[in-house]
Amino acid sequence: MKIFNRAEIEKVIIKSELIKAVEEGFKQYSLGNVIVPPVGHLDFDNPPGNVHIKYGAVKGDQTFTIKVANGFYDNPMSGLSSSQGVVMVFSQKTGVLEALLFDEGLITDLRTAAAGAVVAKYLAANKIDAVGVVGTGIQARLQIEFLKEVIDFNKVYVYGRNDDSVEKYIVDMRNKGFNVESAKTVDILTEKTNYIVTTTPTTKPLLFANNLKPGLHITAMGADGPNKQEIDAKLIADVDIKAVDSKSQCFAYSDTSFAINESLIDKTSVLEIGEIIANKDLGRVNDKQITFADLTGVAVQDIVAAELILSKLGEI
Repeated sequence: MKIFNRAEIEKVIIKSELIKAVEEGFKQYSLGNVIVPPVGHLDFDNPPGNVHIKYGAVKGDQTFTIKVANGFYDNPMSGLSSSQGVVMVFSQKTGVLEALLFDEGLITDLRTAAAGAVVAKYLAANKIDAVGVVGTGIQARLQIEFLKEVIDFNKVYVYGRNDDSVEKYIVDMRNKGFNVESAKTVDILTEKTNYIVTTTPTTKPLLFANNLKPGLHITAMGADGPNKQEIDAKLIADVDIKAVDSKSQCFAYSDTSFAINESLIDKTSVLEIGEIIANKDLGRVNDKQITFADLTGVAVQDIVAAELILSKLGEI
């Protein structure tokens, strides 16, 4: 068994390659070519945190993957990343553990950002002047970096509840070459931008139906476990295209689940990202449509990311 640490993994990851791998992974998932059992969850209150166990296999591949990823939100106060984890890669032929990717949550962070970029390829309007981001953490940064790989935009507006965190975000992202300004309210994001990403672990909605305008796209990725909700259910009911990474996951928990449970939308109105990738006619067809994507994180993203990384390391 080979063990690779975060630094070794980080050296071989190229954003464009990971985006392409995740895109193909979503397609194969929606075509039924991936085995993905239900996600395991552990939630903690003191300190606040959660653990996700995601695992699965692409049929006929050489390996299968088991990932343990967690987020402990007070970690930054102790100088630790809020995201931690490990990915185990086994032989699909013998069951032997072939590689341990001790990534400390890096793979989860990057493949989540790659998923946001995949969504943008199919649901963003043709012209994006500015991107709005809700949150100031790891995903709030990575989503912007990965979006730049697939769409062109000139400005970023960030909304966060903590002024110090917002200021740090602005400084950090400006140092990476992005033109970033603070948005004092969420309404400013919808006034100034036509592409919004929400990246928070909140349990109370942040965006509502009155925030909608023609051409807007919203990607929500914070509600990746029970009780989390970033987007009001009425908003989801009012959009033209409702997309999810996994119907089974998003119908059980996620922003979309609230709209379904309140009988505001029917399950048949929801598409998987993989379905849109396989049939581009299901995606955005004009710049007046309002689109929404709900991302909870699917094991296939971890599978294809791990395979890509191991191939770059010369292990596959």
